Amino acid sequence: MTTTAEHPYWPRSLPLPGYVAAKLPGWQCAGLVGAAAAALLAVGWLLGGARGGASRSHAHRLALGWFLMCAGIHGVLEGFFSLRHRDLPRATGLLADVWKEYAKADSRYMTSDDFTVAMETVTAWAWGPLSFLTFLALLRHHPARYILQLLVSLGQLYGDVLYFATEALAGWSHSDPRPLYFWGYFVGLNGVWVLVPCALLADSCRHLAAAQRAHDRPHHKSH
Repeated sequence: MTTTAEHPYWPRSLPLPGYVAAKLPGWQCAGLVGAAAAALLAVGWLLGGARGGASRSHAHRLALGWFLMCAGIHGVLEGFFSLRHRDLPRATGLLADVWKEYAKADSRYMTSDDFTVAMETVTAWAWGPLSFLTFLALLRHHPARYILQLLVSLGQLYGDVLYFATEALAGWSHSDPRPLYFWGYFVGLNGVWVLVPCALLADSCRHLAAAQRAHDRPHHKSH
């Protein structure tokens, strides 16, 4: 007869040998991540107002905050998971506790699920640095800013669609069915990375199309 360590994850029969419970309560983990994300969003907004703010709309200042926030979340949180996923059930500390709280919504994070590890590794080491590069490009009005915005947003959207699709094919079996975890964490948090990238993709396409129309317009030489 085999026994498994007590844990809060679904399915309830999930084996997690050596599991160590989080020390921080869930509300503290969520609050700390939310506060850090809000701080990065605010810094991006403020920097957008300080550097050429008069020519920027509120939406574009929010985009600055968004990409700075994404750089932090992808680089720190998902970077930690990419490096420590194998020993996460036994790991301790703030970032481990944050992931143990989120894993109540998706226990694949506790089992080194192949797709989840691959997706988060790409997110951490590709979309993280590129999000910061996009933030800098938007801040400095670099000519490639909308190309970068399109590239990062498409990558985020593609990863999130696959993330939802793989769990749907598994019968939504890895999430605690209580509303906080399924609708709040799993659907709500990840849904943000569907809605915002869609809006930023549309914004990128609009600006790139306008630039292409201007480039294609006949230029009359003066004699």
